[in-house]
Amino acid sequence: MMKKIFLFLFFTCTISLFAKEKIRVACVGNSVTFGYLLPDREVNAYPFQLQRMLGTDYEVGNFGKSGATLLNHGHRPYMQQEEFRAAMNFAAGRVIIHLGLNDTDPRDWPNYRDEFITDYRALIDSFRSVNPKCKIWICRLSPITHLHKRFRSGTRDWYGQIQQAIENIATYANVGLIDFEEGLFNRPDLLPDALHPNVEGAGILAKAVYSTLTGNYGGLQMPMVYSDNMVLQRDIPLNISGIADAGEKVTIEINGQKQTTKAAENGKWNTTLNPLKAGGPYTLAIRAKSKSLLYKNVLVGEVWICSGQSNMAFMLKQAVTAKEDIAGAKNSNIRLFDMKPRWETNAVEWDASVLDSLSRLQYYKGTVWKECTPENAASFSAIGYHFGKMLADSLGVPVGLINNAVGGSPCESWIDRRTLQYELPDMLEDYTNNDMIQDWVRGRAALNVKQAKNKLQRHPYEPCYLFESGILPLAQYPIKGVVWYQGESNAHNMELYEKLFPMMVNSWRKNWNNSSLPFIYVQLSSLNRPSWPWFRDAQRRLMDAIPNTYMVVSSDKGDSLDVHPRMKKEIGERAGRWTLNRVYSIENVTPSGPLFRSVSFKESVAYITFDYAHGLSSSDKKPLRTFEIAGADKVYYPAKAEIVGDMVKIWSDKVEKPESVRYGWQPFTRANLVNSDGLPASTFQSK
Repeated sequence: MMKKIFLFLFFTCTISLFAKEKIRVACVGNSVTFGYLLPDREVNAYPFQLQRMLGTDYEVGNFGKSGATLLNHGHRPYMQQEEFRAAMNFAAGRVIIHLGLNDTDPRDWPNYRDEFITDYRALIDSFRSVNPKCKIWICRLSPITHLHKRFRSGTRDWYGQIQQAIENIATYANVGLIDFEEGLFNRPDLLPDALHPNVEGAGILAKAVYSTLTGNYGGLQMPMVYSDNMVLQRDIPLNISGIADAGEKVTIEINGQKQTTKAAENGKWNTTLNPLKAGGPYTLAIRAKSKSLLYKNVLVGEVWICSGQSNMAFMLKQAVTAKEDIAGAKNSNIRLFDMKPRWETNAVEWDASVLDSLSRLQYYKGTVWKECTPENAASFSAIGYHFGKMLADSLGVPVGLINNAVGGSPCESWIDRRTLQYELPDMLEDYTNNDMIQDWVRGRAALNVKQAKNKLQRHPYEPCYLFESGILPLAQYPIKGVVWYQGESNAHNMELYEKLFPMMVNSWRKNWNNSSLPFIYVQLSSLNRPSWPWFRDAQRRLMDAIPNTYMVVSSDKGDSLDVHPRMKKEIGERAGRWTLNRVYSIENVTPSGPLFRSVSFKESVAYITFDYAHGLSSSDKKPLRTFEIAGADKVYYPAKAEIVGDMVKIWSDKVEKPESVRYGWQPFTRANLVNSDGLPASTFQSK
């Protein structure tokens, strides 16, 4: 009996001796950590979800205090709460701190902002005092959305300042940094009260902490735009980036060039290849311990994005010249990356499964790069194809085209969230009832999401949505420029578009870290919609207002009854003309038809000068049409017009002292002024 007792005690002590001590993780924070508003908080708050992810080797403690401030002079200082004392007693080996949201209160930040860094470092030192070996991470704040009641009165700006302070602390206080904003910023639907994440949102925070603690980011991963047959941008330092497990060594090889880097604590890695000359095919090899990725048949050349709404999405097989175009579309030097929507925005109510996917930003079908063949080109953008073909033929280099256009999409859906939050927050408010948004657009969106249970249901036409689902996934894939055809869904308000379009251009330029990224955009065509002459002229003036943007005139190829005119070849080639002349400096290519430059008045006659005015004539050999002239009363009358050298002289017996002129000022216009290249003049009004 004694022998059995001895053996039992021996094995018990041995097991105890070698038992692995659990790693204690203290989750310190405010109501987001506590799990305020969550059903079954003790199960669904992020620390409890984290416990399940980490398993039995860890012990996670939730020390969140609703309403707590980081500031010790704030209205509820964390270091004066019971939860702080409990966290100290826990003596964790890992500490995660998420504080600062409540410091955006007007009682706090305006008065005590100078104490924030000092108070945060004192909190950090407190945890080190009870466990000198503990590892500490502080968190960039989870989002506060535009729906917060104090968003524009101060919270938005103070939130940004606190984020900067937190980043400063992480740099100088020898602590790690976890980004609690990144995973939720583009998912406002997960923040039902504009501040507190729901269960899914809390899970995103838990996953961010889990990956930081374990270094597990799922191994080597590349953005979805990487595949066989892709085109890499030539002649620039080529940034290649992806994800790997923390600390994992990543090697990138192509065409005899080899670069090695290491994934950071947040799993992100990037490296820069030396510029590559046009050519190929090559194999791009990206290797890590967790996985090797080989991308074959890779070319190096020119990469362009073709985007906008339905006239850019309009497929080659729908065009007037489809039969001959498709038959001649075999060209292995042109590669197509065609991002098609999973659901068209037709006049239907979407069911719950569609709505769920939309809110998860899963709007586009999965795709890969494909060689240009008749079959692949047939369903690709007609304008994009003709643009790419012109570049490939003229430059003699490979061309890669990315098409992510969405029918009916408004400009605001293509702008990043932070830009709208700071520059036009009203646009974000209740998009299905917001009269800044075209009535057709918000009406169609409201119909599509009619069955939604979540009042924050996402939709492709919602401001920011297509930037978040169609631009961010491209992960700054290096490009040369953008061809853009959009405006039909904003033509109700040209004054607003004059703000939105520059925002969008700047938004994309910031995304690609290229302040001069070229934009070639198509002016609206002719259609019997009253506001369109004004809108076309606004587009013309924007070309002068935004550097490195160039406008294609399409009014001569319009259809009076169809918003989708079928003559796309000419439009694609006109975009190619601007690109060859301005982007690639080929001077013998005329970029445009006549563009209004100035007008002078001599007695009762107006003399109009144009850029690109060589060989002015009428397109149909008939007298010039649609010129109008007005006096100080701004009442316009049809004018007679004749070409005088590179100018146009106009007059009317009804206007003795003219002060203004205009041209092509009809929704569906039969304007006929062209230059010697047969390129049409734009709608314009002098003032």
